[in-house]
Amino acid sequence: MPTWLEGDDWSRMFRDFRQSVFRLETRDLYTMPDEEDEFRRFLEGEKPPADLWYPWLDTVVQAVQAGKSVQRVHVVTSPLSSYIRYEAEWGYVFNIQVGEDIRILDLATTPDPGLPEQDFFLFDDTNVVLMHYRDDGTQIGRELLDAPDIARYVEWKRMALETSTPFVDYYQA
Repeated sequence: MPTWLEGDDWSRMFRDFRQSVFRLETRDLYTMPDEEDEFRRFLEGEKPPADLWYPWLDTVVQAVQAGKSVQRVHVVTSPLSSYIRYEAEWGYVFNIQVGEDIRILDLATTPDPGLPEQDFFLFDDTNVVLMHYRDDGTQIGRELLDAPDIARYVEWKRMALETSTPFVDYYQA
């Protein structure tokens, strides 16, 4: 029976990891209710406020100050979707400033190294959380795997990091 993470159980994963958290993102669209207004403003040509701050940044700051690493690889195919461009300009730019290591794997220019097509988080190279979404990008659940093949997820992390490009080298707004 799957373990679904919500609320404090999900938050605890980010509070309690000891060394590293890695995220593989594979979608061109994530439908997040709290981003609707910002995404609309982005589509209208508005630039993000210079002092934009959101809760994820607190998580990254606390982790980095404690000597932990926060990494992400987003698998894309250019030309980039409007949502990916929004995520880059209204999110990633700020995430990097506080210490998150974000990388892009563009399948239009780099052969697919054999990564899965499902988003996941890997905490301390020991705990795997699969991220489940509807076709429209709405998140429907976070599944903590009970007995994953950790070596496979660690290998996917290695492959993603090795074949991707640092965000700052990839993206020019």
